[in-house]
Amino acid sequence: MLKAVIFDIDDTLYSYRAGNASALPRVGEYVRRELGEDPERFLALYQRCMEEQLRGHSTVAGCHSRAIRFQMVLERLGAPLYHAAVLNDLYWNSLLDVIEPFPGVKEVLRALGERGIRRGVGSDMTTDWQLKKLHRLGLLEELDFVVTSEEAGVEKPDEGLFQLCAQKAGCEPEECLFIGDNLRKDVRGARNAGMHALWFRPDGPGAAEEKDVKSIQGYLELIDHIKQIEKEYVP
Repeated sequence: MLKAVIFDIDDTLYSYRAGNASALPRVGEYVRRELGEDPERFLALYQRCMEEQLRGHSTVAGCHSRAIRFQMVLERLGAPLYHAAVLNDLYWNSLLDVIEPFPGVKEVLRALGERGIRRGVGSDMTTDWQLKKLHRLGLLEELDFVVTSEEAGVEKPDEGLFQLCAQKAGCEPEECLFIGDNLRKDVRGARNAGMHALWFRPDGPGAAEEKDVKSIQGYLELIDHIKQIEKEYVP
């Protein structure tokens, strides 16, 4: 019996890519106005700092900190470091202004709740902004628990994050279904931890070489997948 469905957040419950594309120009406007810097130069340096940050600290939640990235850029430009906190808030609040849940997300969460299935999220990133995203999306009231890599102390695909999800769900890993957009982190990670997994692919079906991976393109397909998992379940 399936007892819990756990979702990744970014590019799974909403489009992070669209939010990021809206937020970065706001950052560019700020650095031109307040720092007298060319936005393209600033954002190119931001990209390089992000790559360095991820290479050096990819196993901890701090690798996602935009405040650290902006701090690194400002240090290299010799600019006042107090702008890092301002830019961090500007970036995330600009993203929050535009994000919307993918079609069918709220309806599916409610349907799962009506079936008595626990609903949670398991996401890399720091907890504060993930909670703010979920609040902005109107999803917090539909969730029973939240797990972030900051809380778990490890990043996906480490089994520790998935184990904490199962613990909060109050069931065994094999009674959980994990849904995410990242094949390695979400799908392979969840399966290695003993969970069922679905690859969320809103832009199209999975690649031919991933025939062993089940995928969905939209949330209206999810209930049918859950029924199939329950039909195949052997305790």
